[in-house]
Amino acid sequence: MSEVVLDASALLAFLKDEPGGSAVRQLMPTSIMSAINLAEVATTFIHGGMPADEVELALRELPIRIVPLDEDQAYQASALRLLTADKGLSLGDRCCLALARSLALPALTCDRVWGGLPPGIGVEVQLVR
Repeated sequence: MSEVVLDASALLAFLKDEPGGSAVRQLMPTSIMSAINLAEVATTFIHGGMPADEVELALRELPIRIVPLDEDQAYQASALRLLTADKGLSLGDRCCLALARSLALPALTCDRVWGGLPPGIGVEVQLVR
């Protein structure tokens, strides 16, 4: 059973051996991630010059459950725009929050600005650095 929703920044911290990565490693076997956020992670490595097939192979081996964005989450992510506009959250960030809210799970991120999100978003945010 999943216990935490990973944001792209959290998975990148693990993959790049950055601060917070060890906390992500411990939670990875019970984590879930939106396919939108997986695309953000893959894009980071492809943009950095890693071949797409190698990126896919490496990411598929991780013990993370990847789920598609459903219609309800799409509307939730859209509605979160008003509550998060002053923090500059991206569509991917809001999709992560929408998934976490729909599953009543905390969202794990390295993005410190999430720590100042209003309680009205309905998601427990856990910062790993």
